[in-house]
Amino acid sequence: MPKGRNHGLLIAGGGLAGSLAALAMARLRPEVPMLLVAEAETLGGRGSLLVLEDSLGAPEREFLAPLAHRRWDAFYALLPGRPRKLKLGCLAIEAAALDGAVRAALRPEQLRLEARIVAVRDDSLLLQGGETVGGIGAVDARGWAHQTTLELGWRHGVSRTVQLAAPHRLDMPIVADTSLGGAEGCALFTCIPLDDRRLVVEHLRYGRTGDADPAEGEAAIEAWLAARGWSGAQTERQEAFATAVPLGGDFAAYWRIGGARVAKLGARGGFFGLGVGPAVGDAAEAALALTRRRDFAGASLHDAFEEAALGLWRRREFHRAFARRLVEGGTCEAVEALYGSDAATVAHFFEERLGLLERRRLLAAAGG
Repeated sequence: MPKGRNHGLLIAGGGLAGSLAALAMARLRPEVPMLLVAEAETLGGRGSLLVLEDSLGAPEREFLAPLAHRRWDAFYALLPGRPRKLKLGCLAIEAAALDGAVRAALRPEQLRLEARIVAVRDDSLLLQGGETVGGIGAVDARGWAHQTTLELGWRHGVSRTVQLAAPHRLDMPIVADTSLGGAEGCALFTCIPLDDRRLVVEHLRYGRTGDADPAEGEAAIEAWLAARGWSGAQTERQEAFATAVPLGGDFAAYWRIGGARVAKLGARGGFFGLGVGPAVGDAAEAALALTRRRDFAGASLHDAFEEAALGLWRRREFHRAFARRLVEGGTCEAVEALYGSDAATVAHFFEERLGLLERRRLLAAAGG
């Protein structure tokens, strides 16, 4: 790229947050010059994500609907001695679909892959080798920024996509399965049916440290598949991941890390989600907020997204208290309290409009 060229809005990072931001801008604000710079060769983040519709506002549902591989009107929660079917809508979104959508929406000059980003400034990106990419303003969506100002728990996961020899007969997703028991701490499984023979199975564990052994999750998935009568499945894809779960700390200081006056999206910007499930709703909401802006200068973007992130932090005090039960409780009582509640309470949890009595009931049932 020629030195000194102005590329307009710069989006650093091709994961979930950065890809959704670029896709929203390309679809809704095509007149705005833009460049998405990603460090990987693919876009969209990891594997398959199961998203409860109650975690999305109406604009976010409309935006994400074309990306959904499948949609269901209900899901299962398999609790000890208490299997449940909750009539709440959910979507399965695959990273490959988001990758394809972004590539189709952006012009070739708006996308740069496999570019190592050394630093993000308010109106430019510094790449490995010394190249500077300039623009009107920049947003940093590169993912988690390691820091020390927040008190954190962690959600570790191993995700495996499998092909079965015979139809699995699972007619809707399993959002939480804690029925096998036996594990220390809070560990559970989720399962997404992709078609009649393919499944995405995830083993999730909450803990205090960022370190985990993927072999534990791999063995747990093998045991879970066998217990469900699906042994001998062929693995198509497998990946391990870790997601930070904020419990407290100095959020204003966290926002100052990683470059003065630089706007941030995703976990790097404090858009962590609710501590239960992926942060797709936060990423979609921020992406649509970006499209509504008139001023794309770096300082203006910084102020807008800092204010939005601080607002979410203040609003989610209860969800952080609930996440603490997941991280420190020693069992899955918190998960079982949530998905053992009536459908209205589960919906209110993800809509962030729980009443006082619902909050007290949930925390009490979660061991608080």
